[in-house]
Amino acid sequence: MNPVNYLYLAALLFTIGATGVLIRRNAIVVFMCVELMLNACNLAFVTFSRLHGNLDGQVIAFFTMVVAAAEVVVGLAIIVSLFRTRHSASVDDASLMKL
Repeated sequence: MNPVNYLYLAALLFTIGATGVLIRRNAIVVFMCVELMLNACNLAFVTFSRLHGNLDGQVIAFFTMVVAAAEVVVGLAIIVSLFRTRHSASVDDASLMKL
C-alpha cells in the first residue's frame, strides 16, 4: 500500500477531530476528538518513519500515546468534578467552576 494513502487518512482523521473539537459542546466528545487528532498525528509519525527507514517517528508516537493517556486521566477527573457539581458535561459550564 502506498504511504501517501496513510497520510491522506491521517489528514482526514485530524480534520474530523478538529471539527469535533470546534463544533461539539459535550466535554467527553471533545476529549474523544482530541484523542482522534493525536492518533492521526501518530499515524503520520509512523508513516514518515517508515518512509525514511528509521525508528524516530515510532518513538515519538509512543511518547505521544503516553502523554495522551495522562491527558485522559486528568481530563476525565475534571469532567467527573464538573458533572458532580453541575449535573452536566457541557463545556459551556466549565467556566462556572471558578472559585
